[in-house]
Amino acid sequence: MAKAVKTKKSQQSVEKFNFSLTKKNYMIIGLGIVLIIVGYIFMSENSVDGFMPTVIAPILLVLGYCVAIPLGILYRDKSEGQNEISEKPVLNTEQANIKTK
Repeated sequence: MAKAVKTKKSQQSVEKFNFSLTKKNYMIIGLGIVLIIVGYIFMSENSVDGFMPTVIAPILLVLGYCVAIPLGILYRDKSEGQNEISEKPVLNTEQANIKTK
């Protein structure tokens, strides 16, 4: 039977994937949910010609669904991005398939 041999190349190819939301992300998402709830409350007013259900409510709903919640999911602190760049290993040219003069 053949044995599985671990090489340096296979150990280096394993990358850590970290997708964690911070407190600031949850606060932005919460703000989006509050905007959506307030928009639906304003829309529930029974007036057809009213200012709140026809103007303010759609604006709040669009801000909640299309701006605040995606922003809360995609937001990343600048300090986190700089740490990830410095943690990446430097490519050694002797081990790479790149020929230099």
